[in-house]
Amino acid sequence: MHNLAIAVSKRQGYTVTGSDDEIFDPARTHLQEAGLLPPQAGWFPEKITPAVDAVILGMHARQDNPELIRARELGLRIYSFPEYLYEQTKDKQRIVVGGSHGKTTTTAMILYALRKAGIEADYMVGAQIEGFDNMVRLSDTARYAVFEGDEYLTSPLDQRSKFHLYHPHVAILTGIAWDHINVFPTFPQYVDTFRTFVDLILPHGKFIYFDGDPNLCDIASKARPDITLLPYNTPEHTVKDGITYVTQQRIPLSVFGKHNLQNLHAAQLACEAIGIKPLDFYSYLSDFTGASNRLEKICEVTYSIPASASPSKTASSVAFKDFAHSPSKLRATINAVREQYPDKQLVACMELHTFSSLMADFLPQYKDCMSEADIAFVYFNPKVIEHKHLTPITAQEVRNAFGTKNVTVFTDSGQLQLALRKLNYTDTALLMMTSGTFDGINIPDFARQLLGSAVNS
Repeated sequence: MHNLAIAVSKRQGYTVTGSDDEIFDPARTHLQEAGLLPPQAGWFPEKITPAVDAVILGMHARQDNPELIRARELGLRIYSFPEYLYEQTKDKQRIVVGGSHGKTTTTAMILYALRKAGIEADYMVGAQIEGFDNMVRLSDTARYAVFEGDEYLTSPLDQRSKFHLYHPHVAILTGIAWDHINVFPTFPQYVDTFRTFVDLILPHGKFIYFDGDPNLCDIASKARPDITLLPYNTPEHTVKDGITYVTQQRIPLSVFGKHNLQNLHAAQLACEAIGIKPLDFYSYLSDFTGASNRLEKICEVTYSIPASASPSKTASSVAFKDFAHSPSKLRATINAVREQYPDKQLVACMELHTFSSLMADFLPQYKDCMSEADIAFVYFNPKVIEHKHLTPITAQEVRNAFGTKNVTVFTDSGQLQLALRKLNYTDTALLMMTSGTFDGINIPDFARQLLGSAVNS
């Protein structure tokens, strides 16, 4: 929401104000820098007057919000977040990227290629991208709009999935793996929201989908006959000296892992649909390092190993942070690091933090997700479960759900940090995965400390 406020405020003739009961960084700092930070937190219905042209409602606003009640009493135009994005781009060609995993990275790849190609685009993406100063852009001049399409609910007033409102010309689905169990209590219900998304592709549009997913293949087989189907999979590639190359184009990449290569192929097809040639696309993406918090490299150290080895050699250790928290994302991220660094010790640490991940009924979905790691740590805070009004779970239940002997479960952040500090990080790949902070850990600083211990040992 704060990125949308900043984007709208940059348009000529728009005056933007906003309210929230709590505002945290980075939103607070960004709003302050843009001159949009509310003078005080809370709700002020007296500020909602007939002079307001429109109200944009965030997902977490409650129906009894006093400002919302006042806006409805006055009959003001009330938009949800996705509804407003569509309204501002309804005359543009829209590319929408959905799926349970990989949609942020795929959207970022498309935007990165468009920027390199000199093609102006409006956009909304769920993470910061290098070279882009905001996560939302709206203009009067762009011919294209690229949106990350979220399947979560639109607003308290609109129970449709967000991406149902975008009506794409080009739609991408990266895969379907059950998530948001609080909204979609059964897997068939979850699949149905993606089926509806495909039904809402505009006439003679294009549907780009990962053909390694049987649910997507079923949806594609039943798509309208006017929709062009463009399946994709993992492109041919090689890995040499820790660098991945797209075989056909022989172009080195800065990203790695099968899931990232699949995202890359999906993005390439979307860009080709609007005129970018494949060779140009891969050249543009050669230096793309990823979206923030999506397998983002945060530290790498190189050092000598004197030992008794003759001759002595050099080694390196590397650390990544990632937003992975759902089972499919967790598995894909760990497997990507294992494939890229087959000879390194792989230490994987993740936090159960989202609503679904902390539900006892959902935990079995995590079975074998961390099996490719040499050492796997799982952390959750029982107080977060209490705050979310969920049924308590135990560390043993979590360990049983993951189902592999390499997994150790922690419920105390201090104990987790102590266990991580005791490990030897010589020739190691460290992976820190969370949508939170492991209760206050500065992850980049902590990773640098851990890897630094290998240099000093």
